[in-house]
Amino acid sequence: MAEITVTVNGKSYTRDVEPRMLLVHFIRDVLGLTGTNIGCETSVCGACTILMDGQAIKSCTQLAVQADGSSLTTIEGLASNGDLHPVQEGFWEKHGLQCGYCTPGMIMASVDLLQSNANPTEDEIRHGLEGNLCRCTGYHNIVKAVQYAAEKMQGGN
Repeated sequence: MAEITVTVNGKSYTRDVEPRMLLVHFIRDVLGLTGTNIGCETSVCGACTILMDGQAIKSCTQLAVQADGSSLTTIEGLASNGDLHPVQEGFWEKHGLQCGYCTPGMIMASVDLLQSNANPTEDEIRHGLEGNLCRCTGYHNIVKAVQYAAEKMQGGN
């Protein structure tokens, strides 16, 4: 066992973990934050995307011990004081989801994209989300959701 300390959604946790435990399993099974989904466990689908120290990562390819000392943000940590994050709101307003399985990872990847590019073009959004797969949509409304969020984050809407 190895002891790790992480900050998840602003709260500090110290836990003993198996050295081989994947970060996604730590988040879901140890911390009980089940918004982060497990899709493929090979980093292909992006359903497990979270922010680690502000950068999007696929938590199915990181070991929990690699996150020791890090700050993690999961889908549960985006809303603030009962208000949805602009990206979450965009997915709601622009119907950027269908079954919802990919949505947490898609939203986290979109947050990361908008942190580095506040006003992305449609092509830049599509390129920024290439590591996240959705089997239900044609991505059209997902792109609209990210555009909505970008505008809102710049003071529009």
